[in-house]
Amino acid sequence: MNAPIVEVFSSIQGEGLLIGRRQIFVRFAGCNLNCNYCDSPESRDLSNGNILSVDEVVDKVKELITPDVHSISFTGGEPLLYVYFINEFLEKLDMKSLIETNGTFPNELNSLKNIDYVSIDIKLKEHFTNSWTDEIFENEIKSLKILMERNINIYCKLVVLPSTDLSHFENVVKDVGDKLQTKEIPLIIQPSSPIGTWKNHKDKLFKFLEIAGKYLDVLLIPQVHKYLDVE
Repeated sequence: MNAPIVEVFSSIQGEGLLIGRRQIFVRFAGCNLNCNYCDSPESRDLSNGNILSVDEVVDKVKELITPDVHSISFTGGEPLLYVYFINEFLEKLDMKSLIETNGTFPNELNSLKNIDYVSIDIKLKEHFTNSWTDEIFENEIKSLKILMERNINIYCKLVVLPSTDLSHFENVVKDVGDKLQTKEIPLIIQPSSPIGTWKNHKDKLFKFLEIAGKYLDVLLIPQVHKYLDVE
């Protein structure tokens, strides 16, 4: 089994509920979406990946393991384009694992084995220039329900910009809470980087929290790896 791999590296998780954990990151090339805030746009292009086998990636990961490593993060691009590669990898190397996904492949997500954590991005219409469809949100909800049924550790991540419309934000977050019928799912509000763009919009961050807190278990976490100037 082969897949296009942009890079394999060790760093500190700067987002979500595993923030601060040392992880080994496997970044796949290729994505089905074109979000305008993407912080790794090079990974969208399949040509930026090197075709590697599962064994080759396993060897690269083994070289990077240190005593403080908590888990491996499969990211991208969109890692669920390579679900069978990931399954084979985790059969060969037993590690705690995180999938960072846009959640638009519920069937593939349900095919994952031996996964411990899943981060699902909730997309807003403003995240796209002209390619938004309702199917994106519908599949994110399907993915979350599948993970809830499988009792996998999950959290949502929603990127906000200073320009994000509060009423649209509330409609989306309320819809997530209503469709999942629980307030227990963590929602990470992630301010877009660089954080300096929020200098004159700090009050809006509190408004996002207050709105989301009505519907889900909400936290606000910026991209900490950007502060540390690490990958």
